[in-house]
Amino acid sequence: MLQFIGNLLGVKTDQAVNAGVEALVRWDPQAATEAELRTMEQNLDDLGMQVARARQEYDREEKEAEAIQATAKQRMAAAEQLQAQVNAATDPAMKANLEKSLTILVDLLEKMQPDVDRETKQAEDAKQFLEMLESTYAEAGGKLKAARGALEQAQRDMARAAQQKETAERQAEMARQAAGLTQSTSGLTIALKTMQDAAAKDLQSADAAASKARLLRPSKPEQDDPNIAAALQAASGHPLIGTSLADRLAALKARG
Repeated sequence: MLQFIGNLLGVKTDQAVNAGVEALVRWDPQAATEAELRTMEQNLDDLGMQVARARQEYDREEKEAEAIQATAKQRMAAAEQLQAQVNAATDPAMKANLEKSLTILVDLLEKMQPDVDRETKQAEDAKQFLEMLESTYAEAGGKLKAARGALEQAQRDMARAAQQKETAERQAEMARQAAGLTQSTSGLTIALKTMQDAAAKDLQSADAAASKARLLRPSKPEQDDPNIAAALQAASGHPLIGTSLADRLAALKARG
């Protein structure tokens, strides 16, 4: 135990650092990954075990220091009483006997003083080491908690970004489809307009032809009046052929 306490702040501190204390303290929670979190958590668990052992050692050393200090205090009080008795003694034999007892007690106090100092120092060292480990453990635990929160936040941000990307891509696809539909609609509109223009043109041509036919077609009086009809036929170079046999024969002679 004495050897352990004597080397407490040397060997044990190095072991704590080797176990991951330094990595935990210098660790950057913002850059932590899931694998690093698991490693840091294992190191934190190891450090927690060291904290528990250090606390047990400190409790033990503190009790030992308190015990030897109490013994020294009790012996000192007894020595002071003996000193007072020696000073008050008038009987030489009694005084000599008291001085002998006082000498024994003073010798004990002188011999135990290095042990008192050592136990006191060891208890102080154990306390300092425990406080150092507890502080490191608390800091590491805070960093681990912060890192876990940062990682979870990063994961939520990634999920949200992926969702936003998917939404943006879906909107872009819908926009492309809408653009294609617009182009198709535009093409259809052009085709319909062309067809409508052609139909209108045909209707205009038909109307013009009908108007021309109506214009050129003999009117009702011209058809009903045989004299007018014959005159119009003769004027055109194609005189009307009579329906009688004499008229028909005359027409054949005219051709011959």
